[in-house]
Amino acid sequence: MECDYFDAGRCRSCTLLGTPYEVQLADKQDRVAGRLAPVAAQLAWLEPARSPASHYRNKAKLVVGGRPGNPTLGILDERGRGVDLRRCGLYEPGLAATFDPLHRFVADLGLEPYDVPARRGELKYLLITHSPDGEHLVRFVLRSERHLGDLRAALPRLLTGLPSVRVVTANLHPEHKAVLEGDTEVALTPRTHLPMRVGDATLLLGPGAFFQTNTTVAAALYRQARDWVADAAPQVVWDLYCGVGGFAVHAAAPGRRVVGVETSAEAVAAARAARSNAPDAGPVTFVVGDATTTVLSPPPDLVIVNPPRRGLGPDLAAWLDVSPAGHVVYSSCNVDSLARDLAAMPSLEPVTGRVFDMFPQTPHTEVMVLLRRGGGGGRAGPAAAPARLRSRP
Repeated sequence: MECDYFDAGRCRSCTLLGTPYEVQLADKQDRVAGRLAPVAAQLAWLEPARSPASHYRNKAKLVVGGRPGNPTLGILDERGRGVDLRRCGLYEPGLAATFDPLHRFVADLGLEPYDVPARRGELKYLLITHSPDGEHLVRFVLRSERHLGDLRAALPRLLTGLPSVRVVTANLHPEHKAVLEGDTEVALTPRTHLPMRVGDATLLLGPGAFFQTNTTVAAALYRQARDWVADAAPQVVWDLYCGVGGFAVHAAAPGRRVVGVETSAEAVAAARAARSNAPDAGPVTFVVGDATTTVLSPPPDLVIVNPPRRGLGPDLAAWLDVSPAGHVVYSSCNVDSLARDLAAMPSLEPVTGRVFDMFPQTPHTEVMVLLRRGGGGGRAGPAAAPARLRSRP
């Protein structure tokens, strides 16, 4: 991948740019395998799941800089000033096609970009998601309600200029701190969820829902989990940190019960709605709750976990170690927390692993590991598990 922004020193986010893709992939595989070797000596590695080397991102998180009538969409430089990156080669073509129309819309509306050094202005970010069917979700992250009326009034013009846009919201983010969004989301369109077709399912993404940035590799991730679950043939599957239900719906099968747990009520509502459109693959139930505290029934034969970067934590790892689950499928975006969690689950043997290259041109790596219980079961039944998470008989 070639990049004029990188060559000119305007953006250095792609730290591996210039390294051949095959070398990037081999280095990531070696680094992950080396990091896990002390806690997973017998781990067998499958071939890494490859990504297109460029034009792979389905989401754009564009900082709005510049001035009213002449904004920039991209990042901030070291002085906190906007750098326009509308020609970045990381984005899917259908996503990149929205940048110029959105730039014109923001410019024509006269929205004042937020000036980070001066701590003034209104429009902080544009957050855009692109679906495989060419539809878009657009979020305007604003400092206050000041321009909500302007956005509502101009919405027909935006939808005429960008007919692929299905969902538009305004996120209110009044604080001056380095986070992307605030707590308040205002829907500007009747539709509030973007259908995202991936793998064997169509998920529904709300404005704040988590979804992998690389649709091609996300589909490979879900297929691999589905295959591992099928080989294990469990009757009951728990999907902890289930989000909008990607792993859960791929694990579903006739005669198998799947339960997904997620703290976000909005994500659970979206997962339930998406599941109602595909009821024939097998029963799936989604529950709002903390993966480390929610009481579920019946106990699992297999558990899928996809935790945040911090990992499972000691309580959930300890429970999994003594749980009735014969298998665990662990998807991780942080190999260091994965290694720590594997060390805390000695009754579960890592047997197969695979690297998923979600972020070419960067060192970031997704990895998924299949664990199998050794010795015919846990050290004790579920009653001996830590009090924070128990299965109900």
